[in-house]
Amino acid sequence: MVDSSAALLAKGYTWLPDRWRRTDAPVVRARLMGRQAVALRGPDAVRFFYDERHVERRSALPEPVLSTLFGHGAVHTLDGHAHRVRKEMFLSLLTGPQAVASLVECVTAAWDEAVASWPGRPSVVLFDEASRILTRGVCRWAGVPLLDADEVARDLVAMVDGFATAGPRHWRARRARNRCEAWLGHLVEDVRAGIATAPAGSALDAVVRHRDADGEFLDPRTAAVELLNVIRPTVAVCWFVTYAGHALHHRPEVRERLREGDPAHAVAFAHELRRFYPFAPFLGGLAVTDLRWRGELIPAGTLVLLDLFGQNHDPALWDEPYTFDPRRFVDRPPPRDELIPQGGGDPAAGHRCPGEDVTVALLWALGPRLARLEYDVPDQDLRIPLNRMPARVRSGFVLGKVRVPVAERGLQTVSS
Repeated sequence: MVDSSAALLAKGYTWLPDRWRRTDAPVVRARLMGRQAVALRGPDAVRFFYDERHVERRSALPEPVLSTLFGHGAVHTLDGHAHRVRKEMFLSLLTGPQAVASLVECVTAAWDEAVASWPGRPSVVLFDEASRILTRGVCRWAGVPLLDADEVARDLVAMVDGFATAGPRHWRARRARNRCEAWLGHLVEDVRAGIATAPAGSALDAVVRHRDADGEFLDPRTAAVELLNVIRPTVAVCWFVTYAGHALHHRPEVRERLREGDPAHAVAFAHELRRFYPFAPFLGGLAVTDLRWRGELIPAGTLVLLDLFGQNHDPALWDEPYTFDPRRFVDRPPPRDELIPQGGGDPAAGHRCPGEDVTVALLWALGPRLARLEYDVPDQDLRIPLNRMPARVRSGFVLGKVRVPVAERGLQTVSS
């Protein structure tokens, strides 16, 4: 079988969906990086993939991904009891109404503060502005002091932007991770030495005090890695905020609905952003033993891929899957194992992103705020190339001549 690594790089998100269209089999078979691979999709496949008796994730993460996106020693590299103990720290921080609300409050405050300055500028790039806003908000919530929010935002974006590619983007991501791990590692040491303070209940406090399955504290470098695994995914919501600008520009009727302030529509909009736009193409793990999936043999050691992008656009699950339509979620909250832009399964027991609730809540809060702004959309490149991983709007979505609506100005005056 010919190795498909080059085809994956050339086609990006469309590689697996194209393969599915050419087969009636319940799996797609391929060879990637010299290893036999099999791709699955569908709710039953999600449950199969996240069963640790079938697939383990720990040894499937390639070194370039660990050195850019997740970090060596991260929770993503653990399985079984060790994974559940480490994951509990993230769940305590990122799930539950109070935890989510406090983070959203910090981010929306940073948004409102930043937006107040936009009318005095000829244009702003939404992707860049959102990354800085999210960095300020999440670091304030996490108890992490910032000396240069712009520099930290660039590094956090670089880690996400360079994990799935070779060349300059990838090396920028590695350098960014090294800088951030060194910075936060020193912060952890300073807190433990009494030189710095971690606000009680903050993410910094939780990481500093966490004891792993062996009863030991995390070493400073691993603590920095896990602190980044709280901060970095929150900042990565800037991808979806930019996609929100893209969607509102192309679907003005959706923008009008968001402006009406209907909470159900705002949540549906958040879910549809995550379903429709490209984020992660797939997840991978290794078959623990010889397996069978719908009659197909999956030998032990096979690379098992869960097709996230393909499932989120599968016509067997979604009517008109390539049409952006939040109404599909207004009266039907997405079943856990059908909508999987950030992975599937049980967040408490498996590898599903514990920050998914945060992502939805942030988009729920920021989508209507963006919709209520008045601005021009100057000529720019609004294409989203699907052969770029991670994909993003080429121009970053430029807003020209931003005008804050009267109602928004009134709110800012009252709160100031």
